[in-house]
Amino acid sequence: MKKVAFLLALLIAQPLHADSNLPPAYWAYRQLPDAKQEAKAQALMAELRCLVCQGQSIADSDAELAGDMRDLVRRRIAAGEKPSAIRGWLIQRYGTWISYKPTDEPAAWPLWLAPVALLLAGAWLIRRRIRLKAKG
Repeated sequence: MKKVAFLLALLIAQPLHADSNLPPAYWAYRQLPDAKQEAKAQALMAELRCLVCQGQSIADSDAELAGDMRDLVRRRIAAGEKPSAIRGWLIQRYGTWISYKPTDEPAAWPLWLAPVALLLAGAWLIRRRIRLKAKG
């Protein structure tokens, strides 16, 4: 019984060992000294999805990876890189899903056309129902 309790305690404590003991990245929670550069960084960070949280931008997330990504964005902007180049690099590395900014790739066309198709189908169903009631 003691062995089972010990194994159960080890299994429950396992997630505690997954947390990092490293300090946060330098620019994760600091702002750039140049206000214009910081504004560019903030705008870009609001458009990038946190890979851990998935429902938050890296600007809003407290995940360690989001902090690392904020640090990366701020360092690259401080080095003079354009936000579009940084976004492009992140999209190339992680895929289009990382960006909240919509894409116009052919793979995304069904996402753009689905609302229109649903509205047309709904209008067709409503029109059909009205005609059936008028006849009956």
